[in-house]
Amino acid sequence: MPIRLCGLRFRLDRFIIPSLIQGTERMNDWRSGGSYAGPIPFRLVSRDSRPDGSTLDINGIEIGGREVVVMAGPCAVESRDQLFATAGAVQACGARILRGGAFKPRTSPYSFRGLREEGLQLLAMAREEFGLPVVTEVMDTRQVEPVCEHADILQIGSRSMHNYPLLEEVGQCKKPVLMKRGMGATIEELLLAAEYVLNKGNDRVMFCERGIRTFETSTRNTLDLNAVPLLKRLSHLPVIVDPSHGTGHWWMVPAMSKAAVAVGADGLLVEVHCSPQEALSDGPQSLHPDRFAEMMQEIRAVARAVGREIPEVQPAITRPKDRAKTLNLSR
Repeated sequence: MPIRLCGLRFRLDRFIIPSLIQGTERMNDWRSGGSYAGPIPFRLVSRDSRPDGSTLDINGIEIGGREVVVMAGPCAVESRDQLFATAGAVQACGARILRGGAFKPRTSPYSFRGLREEGLQLLAMAREEFGLPVVTEVMDTRQVEPVCEHADILQIGSRSMHNYPLLEEVGQCKKPVLMKRGMGATIEELLLAAEYVLNKGNDRVMFCERGIRTFETSTRNTLDLNAVPLLKRLSHLPVIVDPSHGTGHWWMVPAMSKAAVAVGADGLLVEVHCSPQEALSDGPQSLHPDRFAEMMQEIRAVARAVGREIPEVQPAITRPKDRAKTLNLSR
């Protein structure tokens, strides 16, 4: 089929036109109904494979059930004192899982990039001390083994969502995976990234909406809460929301956390720091423990209103305190 454009003559292959038409029809199906009329490209992730949805058991904590699970802690592990103070504070407020970065992907190579292996050991010590499972980021296939050894959940960060060798590697380790949406990724790309992990045998995956990059500059990202009901319609996997990265402002985190619970999020990933003004990473978006405590009360009310629950504060677990001396990590 010859066509003319700006005086030039082109010919479209007879196989291209049907593909273009099918692609247009597929996108129209997506936009109108949030579902596919034809073959689903993410068979393992699709809700069709598990219509009742999936739940993940993390050391006795169920993600994807009635409870809205709150994961909280510092953006980066900076020292033993900083990590333990924050872990104790978030536990006292009702957080169920401790977040903290040992390996930090930073835009500038001169920014603080984490304590690396030492940070992993500190996270393991905090888990022993406070009884909180740990979620931390893995950035490279070479880091999978040590992170699996020290953490309970492997986080695939926004920048790594398209790192397919890494996705396949964590798919073979059988540890739960928190899959963050890429800052420029579509919902379909996020679903297919999870498909890589499930395709290697690991079905213990949860999504994390952490905001996407748009033309808006007054916030760090645009938190796409549309993604929560859409992902839950298309997939059987639980959905977590990160309002800290999604906004970039600590004062917006409580409001967006309440909104996330209201639209059906199965959990929250929140950054908390005892001295946000002194944080080595993402201080402006980190809540002080006092404000985090207030937020927990607010989101409990929202959870009850939508038929979910956030347990009241549990008594702290007393653990041996000499492990830091044993590991010689008393920073």
